[in-house]
Amino acid sequence: MIKEKIYCKIRRRYVALTPEETVRQHTVSILNESFHYPLTRFSLEAQINVGQMQKRYDIVIYDSERKPFMLVECKAQTVPITDKTISQATAYNLTLNAKYILLTNGVTTIILRKTSQGYIQQKTIPNLK
Repeated sequence: MIKEKIYCKIRRRYVALTPEETVRQHTVSILNESFHYPLTRFSLEAQINVGQMQKRYDIVIYDSERKPFMLVECKAQTVPITDKTISQATAYNLTLNAKYILLTNGVTTIILRKTSQGYIQQKTIPNLK
């Protein structure tokens, strides 16, 4: 059985077109085309250490100083964004220390800004510095 694939501009190769990958590629396109985030600032599905465990994030966008600016957690459209999703992303961000977290399933999107007291939800996607 041949699986459907999509070309990923960031990874510069074809990847399996899973429901989560559909959301990931759509999110990259929106952030690049509508919010002018340069493709050179994106990293997709790289491995990080979270505590003693190795995990893979969906998307990290870096600022002009190559520091993590935004962590993006993508879920398939049929997977709701829940407290568990938020906990997963904030745990990943203990390692990354990005200023923003964006969680999306392509239908629902939540944007969190990191503060000294925790995270605050905000309504708009921030401008990349």
